[in-house]
Amino acid sequence: MKKITRLLNMAIIITLFLSACNLPSGDQGQINSVTAAAQTVTALLSATPISSAATVPGFTPPPVPATLTLIPTPIITNTPLVTATSNCNVAQFMADVTIPDGTIMTPAQAFTKKWRIKNIGSCVWTGFSLIFDSGDSMGAPASKAISDLGPGQEIDLEVALTAPTPAGNYRGYFRINTNGGVLVPIVNGSQGRSFYVDIKVQVPVTSTFTLPPAIVFAVTSSPVTNGGTCGAFIATANITTNGAGSVTYHWVRSDGGIDSVSHPAVVFASAGTQSVNTTWSASAPGTYWIDIYIDTPNNQQFGRANFTCP
Repeated sequence: MKKITRLLNMAIIITLFLSACNLPSGDQGQINSVTAAAQTVTALLSATPISSAATVPGFTPPPVPATLTLIPTPIITNTPLVTATSNCNVAQFMADVTIPDGTIMTPAQAFTKKWRIKNIGSCVWTGFSLIFDSGDSMGAPASKAISDLGPGQEIDLEVALTAPTPAGNYRGYFRINTNGGVLVPIVNGSQGRSFYVDIKVQVPVTSTFTLPPAIVFAVTSSPVTNGGTCGAFIATANITTNGAGSVTYHWVRSDGGIDSVSHPAVVFASAGTQSVNTTWSASAPGTYWIDIYIDTPNNQQFGRANFTCP
């Protein structure tokens, strides 16, 4: 803007100067007028520059372009969002103290299940309870109180159960409930929340063993052998039994005679053989025989011995 104004002023001065040069030399008054005008222009040129606010009429300056400021591109990272966690009430499953998984039970068998649990949280357990969660309850109570337990301490939780009657596999899940009704997470537990009892019910096999029949005491054999000579025949019977007991007997002869002598009973302490004998004095020529009859226990006549007198 200032340069344009100076150029305009310069053009006016040059115009005035040229006009002065073309005037007649004798016209001193006009020369003086031109000189005065030139001096006025010179004074204007040497005066304080025109304010930048002044503008040449009809001239509109072009707009000044705005300065652009680059916005930095944000850096995207894969840092996961922070989630609120609590380590106040947390438990850890340690071991099955009784009834390992898959224990075989008989129908309706009563048993006690124990789990070892540790308080790995930062809060004391007060008023907590063991509750049945899902699966086969096996007669478990809905809730059972747990003794107070401090951080870092262990406890054996137990519950009395009864195996179902039908044969099959059964499993029941249990959890820990706070005094505020909040379920406690279980580290190393099933799905991080529970622990369970797992059994197999089998119907016992019925024995088909049959006891052998009781042994009935009896004489199994009693052969009779002959001996002696005519007039003094000797008959010997070898009595054999199947066990312990007493045997009574008498002799039977071919002449129809029956032994009238009362013979003592033959006592057996166990199965075995004992011998008894008798003498017959038949002397007439002929053939004879003699036999033994077991009165007890058989009531039976056994073998026979033959004799001959010439």
